[in-house]
Amino acid sequence: MTDQPSLEQYAASARMKTRRGFSIIWVVPVAALLVGCWLAIKAINEKGPVISIIFENAAGLEAGKTKIRYKDVEIGQVDEITFVKDTTKVRVKARLFKESEPYLTDKTRFWVVRAEVKAGNVSGLGTILSGAYIGVDPRKDGKPTRTFEGLERPPVVTHGQPGRHFWLHADRLGSLDIGVPVYYRQIQVGKVVGYDFSKDGKQVDIQIFIEAPHHQRVTKNTRFWNASGVDVSLNAQGLKVDTESVVSIIRGGISFDLPKDFPPGEEAEENASFRLYADRDSIMEKSYAIRRQWIMVFDQSVRGLSIGAPVELYGIKVGEVTNLELVYDAAIKNFRVPVMVTIEPERVKVVNSKEKLLADDTGHEALLKWMIEERGLRAQLQSGNLLTGQLMINLGFHPKAEKADLTHIGDYPVVPTIPGAFERLQDNLVQITDKLEKVPFEQIGSELQALLGEARSSLKDIGALAHNVDTKTAPQLEKTLAALEKTLAEVQGAAGKDSPLVFNAGKTMEELALTLRSLRELATSLELQPQSIIFGKERNENETKR
Repeated sequence: MTDQPSLEQYAASARMKTRRGFSIIWVVPVAALLVGCWLAIKAINEKGPVISIIFENAAGLEAGKTKIRYKDVEIGQVDEITFVKDTTKVRVKARLFKESEPYLTDKTRFWVVRAEVKAGNVSGLGTILSGAYIGVDPRKDGKPTRTFEGLERPPVVTHGQPGRHFWLHADRLGSLDIGVPVYYRQIQVGKVVGYDFSKDGKQVDIQIFIEAPHHQRVTKNTRFWNASGVDVSLNAQGLKVDTESVVSIIRGGISFDLPKDFPPGEEAEENASFRLYADRDSIMEKSYAIRRQWIMVFDQSVRGLSIGAPVELYGIKVGEVTNLELVYDAAIKNFRVPVMVTIEPERVKVVNSKEKLLADDTGHEALLKWMIEERGLRAQLQSGNLLTGQLMINLGFHPKAEKADLTHIGDYPVVPTIPGAFERLQDNLVQITDKLEKVPFEQIGSELQALLGEARSSLKDIGALAHNVDTKTAPQLEKTLAALEKTLAEVQGAAGKDSPLVFNAGKTMEELALTLRSLRELATSLELQPQSIIFGKERNENETKR
C-alpha cells in the first residue's frame, strides 16, 4: 500500500506571492468619483454670479420665486431678501445665469416691474397674474461690479434703442414729468427721460429722447415749446382752441417744429441744448442782442401786472416786465411800486438811417431824454385782458402832460408815469359821486311836495274857471263868433276880383309906377346936367331948328 501525501506536506510546499495588478473591482467607485468631481466642477463653473440689488422696498418681491428678466426672457432668480445695516432699504440677492456675467457693470440698471396705471399710460398688466419681476438694462461698457442701486421706476429709454438725446432749459417744470410724450406735428416721436435743476439752480434742465428716424428732424433752428393743457385765445377771428392731444391735456407734453420762414440749419448733435418756450406763439419771437432796462414808478395798484407782461408802443410789443416790488419812500412817507422793464430796441425798424435804435449808451440817454422832456414820453397801466384782469404797460407820447426830466435810480433811467384810463375813470366817478352827495335831495323833495300841492290847488281853480266859461260865457261867445263871420264875409266881398276896391287899387298902383319912373329919369338928368336946376334943360340944335 502506497503512502498518500498529507495535507501538511502540501501546505508546507505552498508559496505566497503578492499580486501587483489593478483589480477591476475598483473601476466602478473610481469612475463614480471622477464623474462626481466632473459634475461638481461643471456645476461650479456653470453656476451664475450672485449679485446684490438695493431697493427702497421689496413690494411684490419674494425669495425663491421672483424672476429676473431681460426682454421677457428669464436670466436669474431672487434667492434672498434682507435689510441693509441701517434698515432704511432692502438688499435683494439674486443669482443670474452664467451668460449674463459680462454685462454686470456699473452702467447696468435694475428695476422692479409692477402693474402701473397712470393718466394716459398703462404698463405691467402681465404682472397681475404672474407677479412682479425685476427688469434689467445690461451694459458692457462699464466697470465690473456685483452691487447695484435699483431704480424706483422703469427707465423710459433702454440702452441700444435708436434715437438721440437732447437737453431743454426752462424757467420751471410745470406739469412735465418723466415719460411725458414729445410731439412733432401732433405725432408722438419721443419722451421725457429725466429732469433736474441747472448748476446755478436758476433753471430746470429737461432731458428728452427722440426716436429714430425722427431725431433727424431736430436741427439747430428747431424750437421746442410746452404743449401741456389747452391753449385758448380770443381774437378778431373768434375763439381759438389749440392742443396736441388728449394725453397732453392730462399728462402734459412737449412739441417741436421749425418756425415759419426759418432755414432748417444743420442737424443737431447728441445732447444738444435748446430753450423750452412757454407756448407755440413764443417760438416766433426773435432773439434780440440789444436790451435796455428802464424803471417806471407807479403810485397806484399794480394788481394784475406780472413778470413777463408786455410793454407796448403804439400797440406793438417792444419789451416786457422783468421785475416789480413794493418799496416805502421815507422821503415822501409813501409807498411806491418800481417796475423794471426790458426794452428791445431792435423790435423797432429804423428807416432813413443806418444806425440802430438805442444801440450805444450815449445815444440811448440822449434819445430817451429828448422823448421824455420834449415829446412827453409817459408810461401807463392798461388792461391787457378784460376776462383775466391782466395788466400791461403802454408807452405813449403826451405833449400836454406835466413836464418831467429824465432821472435815474441807480444806473437805470426812470420813465415818468401817468394814471391809466381806468384810473382816470375811477377819479371821474369819484368826483361825480362827491357832487351827487352835495345835492340836497331831501330839501328838493320837500319843495317838490309843496309845489305839487300848489299845482293841485291851481288845477282845481282852472277846473272851476272852465266850468264858469261853459255855463256863463258860452252864449256871448256864440254871438261874437256870428258877428265875426259876418264881418269876414263883407271883407271878402269887398276884396273880390271884380270889386271896385280892387280895380281902384290896381289903377293907383299903375300911376304910382309911372311917377316912380319919372323920378328915376329926373335923377339921371340931374346927375348928367346938374346946372339944369338953375338954367333949365339945354336944347340941342335939332330942337332949335324946329
